[in-house]
Amino acid sequence: MAEIKAGSVGIMGGTFDPIHYGHLVAAEAAREAFSLDSIIFVPAGIPPHKDEKEVTPARHRYLMTLLAIMSNPYFQISRVDLDRGRVTYTVDTLTDLRKELPPDANMYFITGADAILEILSWKEPERVLSMAEFIAVTRPGYGLDRLSKALGPLYEEFQDRIHILEVPPVGISSTDIRRRLAEGRSIRYLVPETVLTYINNQGLYGVKGER
Repeated sequence: MAEIKAGSVGIMGGTFDPIHYGHLVAAEAAREAFSLDSIIFVPAGIPPHKDEKEVTPARHRYLMTLLAIMSNPYFQISRVDLDRGRVTYTVDTLTDLRKELPPDANMYFITGADAILEILSWKEPERVLSMAEFIAVTRPGYGLDRLSKALGPLYEEFQDRIHILEVPPVGISSTDIRRRLAEGRSIRYLVPETVLTYINNQGLYGVKGER
């Protein structure tokens, strides 16, 4: 990861299996809305909520992410979760990235609105909320009315650290992309051309021939 100067840094974690335009749209919208100096994409190593055998090998997910973001000068990538060698939680990601960033850099963790509502099930949620502000990406018209109930006793202390960001609905998911590929259907215009070429060249997701 290139050196990052002090400022506001967005962190976008995910399995990225594969990365698609929905991820990129959300990241760019967050960068612009919150005047972030950079966005760090962090491909998950061993996701806690998935069977490791069901996830595409880390080297492919890392390279697909790198290919997807390389044309945007504000986007960077980190191997911090991939190199950990064990199941990774958000608190681990933020802890390790904090060590790499300038002391006065502000961290913003970008995630989906639905994930925020489940934050009490995360590992060390209070510590996570104290380490970074959160950008909850959602479709227009979808609010976080249930946030106070979801956060429980943490709501009063941390409500100002959670920001809602409405983005146009893209309607793309990695699950659907993998399904399309398994069915021999096209994913063109769902992922960047560089990612599509990589998938075809590597024969990922059961691809036989170009998709």
